[in-house]
Amino acid sequence: MPTGVTRGLYGLQGEAMTEPKHGALPIVVEETPGTKAYCQCGLSDKLPYCDGTHGRENTGIRPMVVEVDSAGKKAICQCHQSKNKPWCDGTHSRL
Repeated sequence: MPTGVTRGLYGLQGEAMTEPKHGALPIVVEETPGTKAYCQCGLSDKLPYCDGTHGRENTGIRPMVVEVDSAGKKAICQCHQSKNKPWCDGTHSRL
């Protein structure tokens, strides 16, 4: 990641960007099986899912694409510090 790119706040050249739309708490969803693209830049209007804003804002940050095997409640990390991304591991409570 280029110098100056921090949690989706700066573009590739370091220009100021829109603040992320989320805090550090996870977003809990009733997930369905299938391929999912979870937002990592924090700018999506469809959080926790990617809507392509990272490309339009030139963040240099790409979504995390995962295959969800089973339906059920999932906590999607928003602090971006989880050791088990995209799933929340509670790290946000220690930040």
